[in-house]
Amino acid sequence: MARAGTYAKGVARREEILTKALEVVAQSGPSAAYVKDIADAVGLTPAGLLHYFDSKDELFAEILRRRNEVDVENYWPRASEAEHLESLRRGYLDIIEHNATVPGVVQLYMRVAADSPSPDHPAHAFFREHGEELRAALMRGIVRLQAEGELDPGTDPEMLARVLQAVADGLQMQWMLEPDVDMAAGVDTLFSLLVPARRAGDQRS
Repeated sequence: MARAGTYAKGVARREEILTKALEVVAQSGPSAAYVKDIADAVGLTPAGLLHYFDSKDELFAEILRRRNEVDVENYWPRASEAEHLESLRRGYLDIIEHNATVPGVVQLYMRVAADSPSPDHPAHAFFREHGEELRAALMRGIVRLQAEGELDPGTDPEMLARVLQAVADGLQMQWMLEPDVDMAAGVDTLFSLLVPARRAGDQRS
């Protein structure tokens, strides 16, 4: 029983660390020392912090996983259950606009993403799953809108979902280099191309 209790406490402590870590990273600057900042926030040394994770890379992967859970809960129902193009557009833009308020998270995402293609990287599974879940949510909305006649039924839903993901990811990189870039406006431009010109103004209002 003692071993089970110790394990449960370790899991709870790890969850506490991830919750605080997401807050710390969200407001960190481009050159933030993430591990030290997070350790300070939870009252641990960097070595003590990493006791709860296999490595620094796993810590970062789990922070991004926690961030994704929060975003899914707050933003994705509107996009994945969209019955109108405006719902899909607004749901996707909401999360992109939120990203602009948490530069540290975007920076961490881009840094880890660059290393994640390696199959043995701790974040590899997360980025595969994240991409699949994101596209699945977008595809559900796209298919429903095609059935309602709001989107061209001849467009491949999966490819359109990939394009929406790629545009958002690419704009994030531009935004990291040029903070004046309006990521949401860039994605909104793509949405405006998905509907006839006579309706584009209504969708942006």
